[in-house]
Amino acid sequence: MRNVLIVEDDDGVAEALEQALTVHGYATCRTATGAAALEHLDDASLVLLDLGLPDLEGHEVCRRIRERSCVPVIALSGRAGELDRVMALHMGADDFVAKPFGRYELMARIQAVIRRSGDCPRHDAAAAATEPEPGPDPVGGHEHEQPAGTGTGGILRAGPLSLDRRARKVYLDGTEVRITRKEFELLAMLLEEPGTVMERQDIMARVWDENWFGSTRTLDVHVGSLRSKLGSNDWIEAARGVGYRLTVPQPRAS
Repeated sequence: MRNVLIVEDDDGVAEALEQALTVHGYATCRTATGAAALEHLDDASLVLLDLGLPDLEGHEVCRRIRERSCVPVIALSGRAGELDRVMALHMGADDFVAKPFGRYELMARIQAVIRRSGDCPRHDAAAAATEPEPGPDPVGGHEHEQPAGTGTGGILRAGPLSLDRRARKVYLDGTEVRITRKEFELLAMLLEEPGTVMERQDIMARVWDENWFGSTRTLDVHVGSLRSKLGSNDWIEAARGVGYRLTVPQPRAS
């Protein structure tokens, strides 16, 4: 039975969510603050996160959740403007549901998010001890040359950039780069075929949802964030009016 963490300070809304989830076969755990939510992540299979919490800004809670866990997050808010949706997604939410919402729509979105997310790997100390991290070869201190976009054990590479699908980690020059869940999926898609232009609609359908209801502007926001975290705009090149492709920046002359 999947355990859904409800983060909602409105008792009426929280109780209605608990009842609906129980009827549909989910176990629930309820908290009213962002701080409490961060303490109950370990047992959660999905988080329903109200963005209007009394102690912490909802977007900040979402960001902190994503820093420590890949558990799916559905943001709930009475503010349904495009900027609010984009900010929630940018901070790591997997979906956004505007209040008020229907029970059946919410259940459908929960099922869709769980279906897309699959099993969420646990990054505890034991897992970290068994998962090999991409990085320099200990023999000689250099990486083996591999064609871009290929690797073993679910690892994709392009130049000094590597992505480990099993551990859900990204490394640049051997140093881990912390990115959100959606940024990870976007980068993984681009890394599958470096140099190949991925069309905007194909990216949205795969990384978000084929029935995505919002603006594709959220894709541009995530690309901008990835460029910043990778330290160069040259990593992701825009094909005007078409989409994006991953390129390996050329070393700058000193």
